[in-house]
Amino acid sequence: MNALFKKEISSFLASVPGYIAMSVFLVTTSLFLWVFPNEFNILDFGYSQLDSLFVVAPVIFLFLIPAITMKSFAEENKTGTIELLLTKPLSDISIIMAKFWASFVLFTIAILPTVIYYISIYYLGFPKGNIDTGAVIGSYVGLLFTGGVLISVGLFASSISNNQIIAFLLSVFISGFLLIGFEYIYNFSLFGDFDLLLKSLGIMEHYSSISRGVIDTRDVIYFLSATSLFLLLTKLSLESRKW
Repeated sequence: MNALFKKEISSFLASVPGYIAMSVFLVTTSLFLWVFPNEFNILDFGYSQLDSLFVVAPVIFLFLIPAITMKSFAEENKTGTIELLLTKPLSDISIIMAKFWASFVLFTIAILPTVIYYISIYYLGFPKGNIDTGAVIGSYVGLLFTGGVLISVGLFASSISNNQIIAFLLSVFISGFLLIGFEYIYNFSLFGDFDLLLKSLGIMEHYSSISRGVIDTRDVIYFLSATSLFLLLTKLSLESRKW
């Protein structure tokens, strides 16, 4: 499992698209937070807080994470190496978890430089340090949990296709629905008493809760359950090749 984990990370870091995906994430967030005149611009807003990052980042994840995961199984399916991989003395779940943790590490590496934004606001605040550190930590925890769910979605999308582009688009669609789809359904108030239940099925409801700086057990259970569900679907997808 460790060998496969290292192979996945090395393979991603050896590819130009990998660096492009990470660079696009950092450049886009920087432009929105510090350069472009918009509601997310921290300098224009005039308050020492990092809320703008935690609003913009999940939307960018819809494209960053599928770019990280799209080749996980799709490339193996296309080249036929998936059959060789499945004959290794590794269980299906070990293969999936190796790819999951490799993608999660790469995702963490991508968002790690954004800590610079926190340091900048910390020193720009008046007085210095006038920033809600607890909320920032909670928001980063929310980003990591959200990333975990979207990575599991990306692995599932990659496991059912032998084309990286299709895997990318499918991952974007499913992730987008989980992230904002349930919010839109809730806003239309179509299902009466069930609207709140539907809203709670979406990522944003739980991400927003954690971002307040309070890590609720219900939110943690949601993220772990959603991640486990798509990892299980990925396992079923791999097992279907043996039927």
